[in-house]
Amino acid sequence: MRKVMDRQLKIGIGTLNPAKINAVKRWGEDNHMVVEGFSVPSGVSAQPMGDEETLEGAMNRAQAVLETSDADFGMGLEGGVDCIGEDIFLCNWGALVDRSGLVLTASGARIPLPQRFKKELVGGKELGDIIDDFAKQTNVRKNQGTIGIFTNGLITREDMFHHVVMLLFGQYDYQKNIRMK
Repeated sequence: MRKVMDRQLKIGIGTLNPAKINAVKRWGEDNHMVVEGFSVPSGVSAQPMGDEETLEGAMNRAQAVLETSDADFGMGLEGGVDCIGEDIFLCNWGALVDRSGLVLTASGARIPLPQRFKKELVGGKELGDIIDDFAKQTNVRKNQGTIGIFTNGLITREDMFHHVVMLLFGQYDYQKNIRMK
């Protein structure tokens, strides 16, 4: 069990989006940690474009959690889109920060999006709104996500971000072990 002075460690995640919170809870509960969502700004566009802006949003959210809460870890998970050549891809980034100043980042799965989405995305429309219209559903971003739609539910948004969470805490455990040697 992960504790500090007889209390469970707390992961604060910089969102109230249930898919992202559940991704962190899956890891946190398996490791006996408390998980709490916080409404904090990403400091980037509502629809991050490119890896750099998406990563910046994740890092901003993680840092904001530590600045506004008593969490031991701040985590930011951010979804975005990235153009590679003429193609457009779903991208996602995560950042984990702790009270000692350690900052870790990781990215996860990416899949191509329909070319017809590109004009609207480049024009400033959010992927969440586009996929709701496309799938004739509401709040896809809070449920299976775009990746869930385009993988026929085989991989959900929660699954995708859970993988990023595991990458982040795997790095954290590695760093902790290196520092202890």
